[in-house]
Amino acid sequence: MRLERRDRFSELEALLWSVEKPVRYLDHEWGACADQEGPFHVCLLYPDVYEVGQPNLGLSILYGAVNAAEGLSCERSYLPWTDLIDLMRANDVPLLSLETSSPVASFDVVGFTLAHELACTNILEALDLARIPLRSCERAEDDAIVVAGGPSVWNCEPVAPVFDAILLGDGEEALVEMCRVVREGRAARRCRRDILRALARVQGVYVPALYDVVVDERSTRWGRAVPRPGEDVPHIVLKRSLARLDRSDPLPQKIVPYLPVVQDRLAIEVLRGCCRGCRFCQAGMTYRPVRERPAKQVVAAACDGLTKLGHDEVSLTSLSTTDHSQCAAILHELNAVLRERGVRVSIPSQRLDSFGVDMAAEGAGSKRGGLTFAPEAGSQRLRDVINKNVTDEDIDAAAANAFRVGWRRMKLYFMMGLPTETDEDVLGIARTAARVLELGRSLVGRAGRSKVSVSVSVAVLVPKAHTPFQWAGQLPLAQLRRRQELLLAANRDRAVKISYHDAEVSQVEAVLSRMGRQGFELILEAWRRGCRFDAWMDQFCYEGWVAAAGACGLDLDEIASTPLPVDASLPWDHTSPGVSKGYLQSEWRRAQEGLTTPDCTMTACTGCGVCPVLGVDHALAGERHAQ
Repeated sequence: MRLERRDRFSELEALLWSVEKPVRYLDHEWGACADQEGPFHVCLLYPDVYEVGQPNLGLSILYGAVNAAEGLSCERSYLPWTDLIDLMRANDVPLLSLETSSPVASFDVVGFTLAHELACTNILEALDLARIPLRSCERAEDDAIVVAGGPSVWNCEPVAPVFDAILLGDGEEALVEMCRVVREGRAARRCRRDILRALARVQGVYVPALYDVVVDERSTRWGRAVPRPGEDVPHIVLKRSLARLDRSDPLPQKIVPYLPVVQDRLAIEVLRGCCRGCRFCQAGMTYRPVRERPAKQVVAAACDGLTKLGHDEVSLTSLSTTDHSQCAAILHELNAVLRERGVRVSIPSQRLDSFGVDMAAEGAGSKRGGLTFAPEAGSQRLRDVINKNVTDEDIDAAAANAFRVGWRRMKLYFMMGLPTETDEDVLGIARTAARVLELGRSLVGRAGRSKVSVSVSVAVLVPKAHTPFQWAGQLPLAQLRRRQELLLAANRDRAVKISYHDAEVSQVEAVLSRMGRQGFELILEAWRRGCRFDAWMDQFCYEGWVAAAGACGLDLDEIASTPLPVDASLPWDHTSPGVSKGYLQSEWRRAQEGLTTPDCTMTACTGCGVCPVLGVDHALAGERHAQ
């Protein structure tokens, strides 16, 4: 039964004197949509605290798209921090929206952002706090339709029982269509099941309730999803893909927050998609094809956004910003316009070559803090396995160029536990860092030697759905810990700082990335045992996940580290980003042979299948050239 839609801020306000950062829960920020009187109400819910969710660009895009549609109004909600959650439960206050302080359960549609796998317990926490039944099958006819989308939908089976519908791919057009389907269904007094059937006819929308999970000789132990008998739904749900980025709003970020947030800067999406083909990278497979925003539109949006929002930094965001065919032109023009305003232009993703360094220098101006590169692997052999297409000479040339033009601090990203990795590859990480350090010291001269430093961050491979490495097992915990110690012992210079990701966190992420719909029981049990905010290191409780797995008769290490058969039907095969499974299998075989595959935006088609399957081609603003 849906809660009454009314302003309940006074009940929340009485609790704010007792919590940290009460400003998280205040409404009416500058730029928020004030007109929420429409007949159909949507609430976008980010399952983390305000300062993490507020700057999320995807949420801003959807918020603007829904509010711009006739007859729809859209508000936001974020998960409170633990102190307020406990007070709200103790004082019988449900989760509220930000704009009008209405109960989230009073909305027609509630949409979650699936930003990463570790948000799963927060999703349950948010639904429970909102007083919305956790499972789709438990909701009444007039309960909110609960939907999801975002970068981590590509194995959504462990959370599939939660959602009435899940959107695959780009959302700015599809979410509006979904809301209209629900609105029309409610206006015609259709039953909930028929509304879900109508949603399943929207391209890119997967409705889990209309699919059964079958475990047979074709599947893994987690089964495969097939349409229920009598349901007219696709066997494979293809993602939704926006054909032209230049036809979308270049400045979706319009709200000025009340407190400092993560990534507290103006973000302009300069391109969507990447075809470099790193074999571990899910985003590189699932966001294809590449669609660039023209330089003039980028510059105009940046200038407009700075005037309206008051930031002192512009971030040109994408998976591979320096691959933009007009990257140099964008930076030259922005610098000419912004030089006198003290505004910094940042590029979050540099190519590991001299062009990438030149573009980073163009953006940084006179400021030379730290520069980040991602070799990913410590040896040439292993970089070929993962299709990084970067050589030792590329690394040295980029580092030398960076030191020559003024950088003194270098950060290098690597991964551990990659397929075919050996101890020698791990030691190669330490050797690469030492070589870059000595190169810097040799180039800056005696006076600057003490200021040169290199920091190394080492992540653990999490095999992800719809990547060539989806069949690989994660390195078992004991071996991960041994290799982490091996790397630390190999570091001989205090000017090289090595840090690595928590192996237990990565293991839980791998488990959630690989399981099928049965994974929901593990998530539910972990949440019942107090797991929440698992992406926060001070809140993550590995013991809680181990206990939950034991209660469900599961072994986390076994699930994470067991390879999957290449010829089996996988739990996520009924969803598709357009990249064919045959292409992924071919790339998996090429990885075993150490063969690389080029970027098709710079050479010829490599046969991934995205463009013909989706009917959407690359949309480049200019001509790309391999460097």
